[in-house]
Amino acid sequence: MAAIDTFEVLHPGILTTVQDLGRPGFARYGVAPSGALDAFSLRVANLLVGNPEDAAALETAVMGLRLKALRDAVVAVTGADLKPMRGRELLPMWRSHRIRAGEVIAFPGPAGGMRSYIAVSGGIDVTPVLGSRSTNLPSGFGGVAGRALRKGDILRRVVVEDEFRFAGRVFEPAWVPAYPSRWRLRVVWGPQDDQFTEEGRQAFVTGIFRVSPDSDRTGIRLRGPAVSHRPGLSESIISEGVIAGAIQVPGDGQPIILLAETTTGGYRKIATVISADLPLLGRIMPGNEVAFSVVTLDEAVQALRESEEKIGEFKKRLAALS
Repeated sequence: MAAIDTFEVLHPGILTTVQDLGRPGFARYGVAPSGALDAFSLRVANLLVGNPEDAAALETAVMGLRLKALRDAVVAVTGADLKPMRGRELLPMWRSHRIRAGEVIAFPGPAGGMRSYIAVSGGIDVTPVLGSRSTNLPSGFGGVAGRALRKGDILRRVVVEDEFRFAGRVFEPAWVPAYPSRWRLRVVWGPQDDQFTEEGRQAFVTGIFRVSPDSDRTGIRLRGPAVSHRPGLSESIISEGVIAGAIQVPGDGQPIILLAETTTGGYRKIATVISADLPLLGRIMPGNEVAFSVVTLDEAVQALRESEEKIGEFKKRLAALS
């Protein structure tokens, strides 16, 4: 299908990039998966506008993004409440809207959470790299020239036949995530939890950690009680492959939750965030508090099933409307 100019970036905000569900499978070549940090919100946004779940959309952080519509389109905003505005009116989130040519969508600031996702019918049209349109900022490829959006960028989308039939879709309000200032993340131990002292393990599961301002898409840096490793061990280990959600502990005892822009790590990993809670990592803001709860593998699997059931039920409801 043909692609058409759809948005002009009037202001890029603090950090806005093109993201889809990432490019897994290339870590052995040193290529991070990238992708939306809050995959749940991106998937719902795409479904609201009639796209496949993995279509490319915009991920914007905290505040400042302003987009001018160059032609009519169907859009949806999910994720954190950054107070999206259409002109002078609030743009309701977690539902799809027909946007008219000339209208401006703006994100003045957060009422809760860190990142919003803006999907448009047809998806953001950029050249795929290794099977994904996601922006890999550290390596400088994917998305729009491998970088964050800039003022004056023109965003294109694929033309969709009869696309305005997707306007008016609403995600179930009871399923919309909450955005507290204190987060509890479920984890499973390992892979190197046995190399920490019992006092260190207890500090990890009982402590309250604050998110550092120097967190980014590579990792969430925490400040709180020191998580100590066993005496006689070096501060680091031989670098090894890592996944998003792995929690590594450097020599200072302050945990770092790894995110989507890294493939290896040289510190011990005390625990790993369960798959069902990975989208929460994209919602946590600097200054928020984080605590950890250890669960079993069976509990982790069940939590993922429950999360996927929401997506599955929403897709059934959309199919019934078609």
